[in-house]
Amino acid sequence: MWKIYFEKLLKNKLAKIGILIIVALILTAIFSPLISTHNPIEGNILERLQSPSKNHFLGTDEMGRDVFSRMVYGTRISISIGIIAVGISVIAGTFLGLISGYFGGKIDTVIMRFVDIMLCFPTFFLILMVIAFLEPNIYNVMIVIGLTSWTGLARLVRGETLSVKERDFIIAAKGLGLKKRRIIFVHILPNVIAPVIVASILGVGAAILTESGLSFLGLGVQPPTPSWGNILTSGKDYIHIAWWLSIFPGLAILLTVLSWNLLGEGLRDVFDPRMN
Repeated sequence: MWKIYFEKLLKNKLAKIGILIIVALILTAIFSPLISTHNPIEGNILERLQSPSKNHFLGTDEMGRDVFSRMVYGTRISISIGIIAVGISVIAGTFLGLISGYFGGKIDTVIMRFVDIMLCFPTFFLILMVIAFLEPNIYNVMIVIGLTSWTGLARLVRGETLSVKERDFIIAAKGLGLKKRRIIFVHILPNVIAPVIVASILGVGAAILTESGLSFLGLGVQPPTPSWGNILTSGKDYIHIAWWLSIFPGLAILLTVLSWNLLGEGLRDVFDPRMN
């Protein structure tokens, strides 16, 4: 079945474009020391704010650091934060959604009311509030984004679980005396995994965008560690004389988020029974 899904995904032209961009970004992140042309942290004040040239493909920043090299290393930061943050949210949201949907009753009430409380606060402002009390670094950004973005996934998994647990094969599994843990993770989870995959792929783009916003505000990855967000931060002060500091990281964020969204939309079409 997964082979059939994969073949259908490859027939989606937009999804294929998204896959190609994502693969290129992942390879860039892995081989960033080989791709970069300069040290992304060391600068030369004599070369500050130089426009794109043969020596500096994307120009230099206000400290004379090579923007291309910083962009390449920033790819590693953005992809890592996006994937790890979504991994945390998927684990938390899937687990709580399964427990809530399967057991129901007071457990379901407590979990869903907590989800309702979390949803009362705009996610980005909730992240800002938490980051304000913590040291803004890459690890805290990953954890905070992951732990504040699981609520929608928990509701999605709960709804799917409520539907699946009423089917005949689950009733038969209960009649055979199988343990609840086995029923939840062996019989129910595989039947709700498709929407989880789609939501997680779409969530990576959102996590990368959130990290960029936090870095732009100075609450994300801290300089001199390069990230697309803090490159944009330095670019806003020199936008009239150094346009490349804003254009190139902005395009990188746009293409990255767009590629993950294209892949997510393609997967949604593949898994949607109405499209088959």
